Amino acid sequence: MRLQNFQLKKLEMVKKFLEFKTKYPEKMVRRFDLSWSVWMFGRESLEKSLYRLKSNGINFVELKGDSYSDEISPKVDRVRETLKAVDVKVSGVCGLYSQNNDLSSSNPYIRQNAIDYVKRQINFAESVGGRYLIVVPSAVGKTKPEDDYDLSRSVETLRICAKYFERSTVKAAIEPIRSAEVSLIHTVDQAISYIKAVDHPAIYYINGDIYHMLCEENDIASAIIKCSDRLINLHIADSNRDGPGKGMIDLDLVIMAAYLVGMNQEGRFITFEPLGPYADPYVLANSSPDESVMNNLVRESVTYFRQREEAVREMTESDIEFAIL
Repeated sequence: MRLQNFQLKKLEMVKKFLEFKTKYPEKMVRRFDLSWSVWMFGRESLEKSLYRLKSNGINFVELKGDSYSDEISPKVDRVRETLKAVDVKVSGVCGLYSQNNDLSSSNPYIRQNAIDYVKRQINFAESVGGRYLIVVPSAVGKTKPEDDYDLSRSVETLRICAKYFERSTVKAAIEPIRSAEVSLIHTVDQAISYIKAVDHPAIYYINGDIYHMLCEENDIASAIIKCSDRLINLHIADSNRDGPGKGMIDLDLVIMAAYLVGMNQEGRFITFEPLGPYADPYVLANSSPDESVMNNLVRESVTYFRQREEAVREMTESDIEFAIL
């Protein structure tokens, strides 16, 4: 029987991965650093969230970008103490971009809010040891541009922010998001074009998300490969935006592609972010989670991911026929 197109693509990726593994065994030694985006745990204490992650073998956390003012912000000293007590490090900070801090807004006061917000999150991320700050070029929940100039305004605003990234150790990570959630930048190609339009050396990296890739790209693995060394962080959720293994995404292909672009290098992360099917998932940021649900979600997600990672690492040419079924 003739293979379907998606199987032919997978066959090509499997062969490429096996060739890579044979040619560069030293690049396969290190495992991925796993992280979890804890903003989805909402109003739960950071301490409780970190203990959940640590008990399931996760040593990094993606913190919520909720440093808003001197009065309404997490206390940096307390965050550091909690991280040290639980022995968890910060991968990065997930910026939260609403219509109040929209980089693309036609309202100059809102764009100034966006600049001030980005500055504060950079300072927060650096103070707790984070490597990146996720940047969304337009507000989450706004699915249509205000006018024909949203993109140019977003580029202009981020270019202003670039100097603050340049002065810090924190990397800007542009995230392409599905069109059901944002009005700008849905694909890796668009993210790269956006970065080139900003035209500043401090704006280079991409935050990928396989759920958004499923919605907007031709195939997830090719999108990961296209990111190449720009990919500093990769969000993981399945096709139903549940934990990995709960939907239809081919996680083995994701893992192969991630190894091919060097996501197992220090300073690059695989971060779980199974948010559920919300058009505006920020609703989770201010909710109180069901602890038993979240405990199971973390445990099952990590267990399944590590199982698949081991299966991929142990794959040989004799497994090719089985792998593409």
